[in-house]
Amino acid sequence: MRAVVQRVSEASVTVGGETVGSILGPGLCVLVGVTHDDTAEDAKRLAAKLWSVRILDGEKSCSDLGAPLLVISQFTLYGDARKGRRPTWNAAAPGEVAEPMVAAVVAELRALGAQVETGVFGADMKVALVNDGPITLVIDI
Repeated sequence: MRAVVQRVSEASVTVGGETVGSILGPGLCVLVGVTHDDTAEDAKRLAAKLWSVRILDGEKSCSDLGAPLLVISQFTLYGDARKGRRPTWNAAAPGEVAEPMVAAVVAELRALGAQVETGVFGADMKVALVNDGPITLVIDI
């Protein structure tokens, strides 16, 4: 699994003109990509890392502050543009594999006590955020 994590003061995701998830920070906006061999254990490890990574003000984590997370599926995190001009998506897991894995990350975060908002899997989503810092990390599990 791969996640792009941004510290935000606010973030939202809109589908078809309707806001389907939003947070007011401090918090994290997290794009999650799934590859073919990811497991439920990987989802659990990623959730634990997201909940505890200390990138909020004062080196605090979401768990320290009860800060919210906006989690959005993003298959393009496994795009490969090293050759040619058109990326390939071969490393990205198909929807029937990826959707339950992203849902598992969300479920694990909620089990840890996190307030989690989400996008809509497979939808044409418009993501808006105010990156605070700016701080952006890539986490590979």
